[in-house]
Amino acid sequence: MTVSRTGPLPTIAYDLTVVGAGVVGCALARELVRRAPGARIALLDAADDVGEGTSKANTAILHTGFDAVPGSLEARLVREGGRQLSQYAAESGIPVEPVGALLVAWDAAQRAALPGLAAKAERNGHRATRIIEPDELVATEPHLGPGAHGALDVPGESIICPWTTTLAHATQAVRAGVDLHLNSRVTAVTWDGRSHHVDTAGRGTVDTRWLVNAAGLHADAIDRLLGHDTLTVTPRRGQLIVYDKFARDLVRHILLPVPTALGKGVLVAPTVYGNVLLGPTAEDLDDKRATHTTADALDRLRAAGRRILPPLVEEEVTAVYAGLRTATDQDDYRIDARPDQHYVTVGGIRSTGLTACMGIAAHVADLLADSGCTDLGRARDLPPVTLPNLGEAFPRPYQDPELIARDPEFGTIVCHCERVTRGEIRDALAATIPPASLEGLRRRTRARAGRCQGFSCGAAVRELFGRGNGGRT
Repeated sequence: MTVSRTGPLPTIAYDLTVVGAGVVGCALARELVRRAPGARIALLDAADDVGEGTSKANTAILHTGFDAVPGSLEARLVREGGRQLSQYAAESGIPVEPVGALLVAWDAAQRAALPGLAAKAERNGHRATRIIEPDELVATEPHLGPGAHGALDVPGESIICPWTTTLAHATQAVRAGVDLHLNSRVTAVTWDGRSHHVDTAGRGTVDTRWLVNAAGLHADAIDRLLGHDTLTVTPRRGQLIVYDKFARDLVRHILLPVPTALGKGVLVAPTVYGNVLLGPTAEDLDDKRATHTTADALDRLRAAGRRILPPLVEEEVTAVYAGLRTATDQDDYRIDARPDQHYVTVGGIRSTGLTACMGIAAHVADLLADSGCTDLGRARDLPPVTLPNLGEAFPRPYQDPELIARDPEFGTIVCHCERVTRGEIRDALAATIPPASLEGLRRRTRARAGRCQGFSCGAAVRELFGRGNGGRT
């Protein structure tokens, strides 16, 4: 198993290399090693951890694909990938809660749009939707704001942990033989007719026969290094507010607005960690590093929340964050194979990419095989991977007396807000892909993610992290 963050990259020639270790890139690496067990496969990322870009800052919803454009590639891969991910989650310790969604109409025009959305869902193979009237809507969601004209009930929409999803794919890929090279920002690519020579910032060059570009926000930049100018990625910022666990009883479903051209709009959704999300905004920007929040946007979110779920905005805020989604000029994924260059672009993977990641991975593997990549054959089963389940609705280590009896470290709580134990932190630091930062440790354990944001446990967590990382903090 190889996970590197520093030093020169290996001089071996790889058969397949994936650029981008977000949820899609990690799912791709896992799928490629399933289909090419004897191949030498690399996964590169510019960051020091997997899932450090768009994948860590989304709305954490496992979609049914009911509102995708019928017949689009996105619709198919969301449908197929959602089924695969639901099964994979159950096997791998990824928390999922099938809470369902309500698409709420707030005026007569939105109410008139619901039958069309129901018909669209049916064309996408989702036949369980139904329109509910205001009385039933209020009975279903008693804290909903006044004036709703009804809703489209969408059973099957679920909430999921995006952090564990990415890490599970990456862990299984590495254990099966994929080399994960982090802190490896691609600066140049040269194609000599047989191999790609991929230069990185400060770590040297990777040689590879086949190259897959899953670089998310930077997929267009990688594409241009290969001489292509057909993809432009616009960063679309989504700011969100995270409310404390005391707000969780206020909402039973994912509350969605009627969508617009900019996206699905501002929603209210529970999380698998027991919080409630409000957001996101949809702001098209020029800066692919602009992941800061703004006072104006947060005020707009609170105003929207006051209409959707009035008691929510009176609850305590645990955190705010922003993520950048990959918007393009087309209303679909941009997945293109160039067989003569041994190259595939996986671009324009929007907010549904979390749901579709395994469907995208299978589709790209098929494209590579059709393009002449003879390394790929029938998929094999990989040894299973089981990660710690971070979901609030699932058993946690501090609640397991038998586990604590075997290992008392699981009975010693370090982060009291999230009830994270020394045993969980110890295991995360010794994992196949250990965290490189306190934020990475937070995503693996929930330590410092609670209402005090590390004020009480920060020193203890930093000490454990430094001890597990050779003194580095």
